[in-house]
Amino acid sequence: QVQLVESGGGLVQAGGSLRLSCAASGSIFGVNGKGWYRQAPGKQRELVATITSGGIINYGHFVKGRFTISGDNAKNTVDLQMNSLEPEDTGVYYCNFNLRGGGTPWYKDYWGQGTHVTVSS
Repeated sequence: QVQLVESGGGLVQAGGSLRLSCAASGSIFGVNGKGWYRQAPGKQRELVATITSGGIINYGHFVKGRFTISGDNAKNTVDLQMNSLEPEDTGVYYCNFNLRGGGTPWYKDYWGQGTHVTVSS
């Protein structure tokens, strides 16, 4: 089994900062990449930031230098530092790992339970 546990969401005023953390645990044999996605009410889930095991980073178009993703390959963790938050950043943030493990011989996506981020104006 593989589990993803997220932490760090909450309520913050516009212009504030939050740091999200996610740790993957269980029988993990390889990680292609990991990252964060979000879903605002009434909208589809969208990419926030991803990082490959080789360190290649991709950000959603709306990030505009405000967020920074980082990861620890040895610990199977991924963090998202979010600065200059805007009310439009409100939503549920999901951690994602594309990994091989949990008794499955191929790579597939695993998701965290989601953590709420609310940015007040």
